[in-house]
Amino acid sequence: MTTTLANLSLEQFSQTCANRLTTIFTQYIAEIPSLELKSAMTYTLLDGGKRLRPLLIYATGLIFNASIENLDVPASAIELIHTYSLIHDDLPCMDDANLRRGKASCHKKYGEGLAVLTGDALHTLAMQLIAAHPAPLSAEKRVQMMKVVSLACGPYGMAAGQALDITLLQQGDISSDLLLDIYRLKTGALFTACIELGRLSSKDDNEMNQRALKTFGDCIGLAFQIQDDVLDIESSTEQLGKPQGIDIKNNKVTYPTLFGLEKAKDKIQTLYQEGLEAINYLGDRAQLLRELTGKMLGI
Repeated sequence: MTTTLANLSLEQFSQTCANRLTTIFTQYIAEIPSLELKSAMTYTLLDGGKRLRPLLIYATGLIFNASIENLDVPASAIELIHTYSLIHDDLPCMDDANLRRGKASCHKKYGEGLAVLTGDALHTLAMQLIAAHPAPLSAEKRVQMMKVVSLACGPYGMAAGQALDITLLQQGDISSDLLLDIYRLKTGALFTACIELGRLSSKDDNEMNQRALKTFGDCIGLAFQIQDDVLDIESSTEQLGKPQGIDIKNNKVTYPTLFGLEKAKDKIQTLYQEGLEAINYLGDRAQLLRELTGKMLGI
C-alpha cells in the first residue's frame, strides 16, 4: 500500500478509493455494446452509493500492506455485486421499492426486464474483474477471491438469506435466532467476505489474523443490518435515499419489531465492541478500519 493512502484522513481515504472505483467502472462500461444496458449500468453504478463494502476491503488491506492495485480487484467486484443485489431487491417481486440512492430505482427508470439484465451483467462483470483485471495477483489468489465472493453472494450466503427473507420474514412468530441467521446470510456474509478479501490481497497467511478478522466481519455485518432496521424506522426518505418504512410496508419482522428500538441500538453497540475486541491486538495498524466501521454504524 502506498504511503499516500496510509497517511490520509478517513474522508480523504474514502474519496481516493471511490475515485479509483469510478475510473475502473467507467473503463469497463465504455465497451458495452448495448446502449441501454450501458446506460442502466452507468445509472446504477456511477451516480450514488457510499462504497462502504469496498472501503472495508481497502481499509483491511492497509493493515497488511497490500498494494492498492491488488485491492482494486476485489473492491470493484464487491461493489458490482452489491449494486446488482440492490437492483434485484428493489424489483416489484422482491421489496417493490421505487427509490434507491436518492433517485428512481433501476426498474422504474428502465423497466423490469432491463433491470434484471443490469443486475445479471454487474454480477457477471464482478467475476470477470476478479479473473482478469490487471494487478500483480497470482492465479491462486484470484481463485481464492472468487471462492470467497461466490460463497458470500450465492446459495450459501446472500441469495439464501434473501430467499429466507421473502419466504419467512412476514411470519410474526419467527424466532430471534432464525432472524439473526437470516441477517448473517443476507447481509453479514458479504461484510465478512470484504474483510477476508482485504487480507487476501496482501501476503498475509496467518491463521490467527484470518480468524480474528472473520469474527470482526461477522460482528460488523450483523450490526450493520440491525442499524439498517433502526434507520428504516427513525430516518426520513431523504436521509436514506430509499423509501422509509419499507419493512413496515412489507410486513417484515425485524430486530426492532421483536425487541424494540432501544434494545436494537444496544445490540449494535455490543456487536461493535465485540468486533473491536477481536482486532484489538492489531494495534494502530487497524485504526482506519475502526474509524470506518464506527462511522458506518453511527458510533
